[in-house]
Amino acid sequence: MIAQNIQIIKKKISEAAQKAERQPQDIKLVAVSKHFSADSIREAFAAGQIIFGENYIQEVQTKKELVPAEAVFHFIGHLQSNKAKIAAETCDMIETLDSFKLGKALNSQLENLNKSLDILIQINIANDPQKSGVTANDAEKLLIEINELTRLRVCGLMTMPPLVANPELSRLHFRNLRILAEKFASKNLFPHVSTPELSMGMSDDFHIAIEEGATIIRVGTAIFGHRP
Repeated sequence: MIAQNIQIIKKKISEAAQKAERQPQDIKLVAVSKHFSADSIREAFAAGQIIFGENYIQEVQTKKELVPAEAVFHFIGHLQSNKAKIAAETCDMIETLDSFKLGKALNSQLENLNKSLDILIQINIANDPQKSGVTANDAEKLLIEINELTRLRVCGLMTMPPLVANPELSRLHFRNLRILAEKFASKNLFPHVSTPELSMGMSDDFHIAIEEGATIIRVGTAIFGHRP
């Protein structure tokens, strides 16, 4: 079932990309595997899925030992500074960096490990009190600060717009994130990449996010089913 669901999602990605006159291969699929077992990740990996998204750092730590070494883990939950050591050791990308304090903690742990880490800055694009992330107004200052930390590679932006019944209502937020990324790119605030990543869109609205420029989409329920 997981393999079949992945194929369905990839077909929808391709259709949305074509509608937006984009290349499907320019869009990365993150399979959100939080609360699902390592068996589910292995099943998805066998079907060709490489990138997995986790919300709890202890889950990454546990599952990483039980799945193929080639599996890539993106952290997509709220990360506390006291968990920076585990995150630095286990994650391939942190999509939710939203403070200089967290950036410093990660950078310090990465120095100890002698490695670098890709990160995205999480933007609270709608100023939603229910969501984490830096505000659009404060994001430029944070980007400048984070770019001073030599072990962090700022690759782009990420957002989670407010939950809405009609996915079309998320379009403006996705568009605003793209405009913000373009503004920051023009100021060379993503020095490690030629085109900034935009992580936005989930199971219900990823097709709209792709139309608005998403390069990373995060899909859980439509791949793994409802969480246990």
